[in-house]
Amino acid sequence: MTSDTFTACLTRIVDDLAEQGWSLQPAFVPQALTLQLAEECRKRDAEGALTPAGVGRGGALQVREGVRGDHIQWLEPGQSAASDQYLQRLDELRLALNQGLYLGLEDFEGHFALYPPGAFYQKHVDRFRDDDRRTVSAVFYLNADWQAEQGGALRLYLNDGSTRDVLPQAGTLLLFLSADLPHEVLPASRERLSLTGWFRRRGEQPL
Repeated sequence: MTSDTFTACLTRIVDDLAEQGWSLQPAFVPQALTLQLAEECRKRDAEGALTPAGVGRGGALQVREGVRGDHIQWLEPGQSAASDQYLQRLDELRLALNQGLYLGLEDFEGHFALYPPGAFYQKHVDRFRDDDRRTVSAVFYLNADWQAEQGGALRLYLNDGSTRDVLPQAGTLLLFLSADLPHEVLPASRERLSLTGWFRRRGEQPL
């Protein structure tokens, strides 16, 4: 992807979020980087680094497999060249969102996510009741040759009452406003890999 192509992609994302609250981009990073990230996710899983994801935050965090069944590991700078490249690209996106939409995004938090066959995540929104920092959700998919009959779509519940199913096809980036669009992950017949995260704004600080 050339710099001009990436700039055009960023412009489309800004326009989509402004107009409809979500954006779908089929080739957000070069294919080689997508393959490296998928390999890294599988390597982390083989090493036992991915652990069952919880619901809630802080002291209320609980693992509830009846709600969500993915296994995750949080991203940190310096873990690998591939994940650092991905984080750098997301930081360029963060700056574009701030410039185009005045969102005041300060950082990004995200993790690798692996859904075993049959796992799902019930309908929810991404912003916590007691923490309003998560502003834009970003899901990047790592699954080559995904077929519709294999399931595993992320189902967005749109503001007009309709739904949109997004297949977890490798290279696809889905973004949406965290507080506005409920969504769920449908079960799949094969392993499902992604990088999931949130652009966050500054939280309200107590006096």
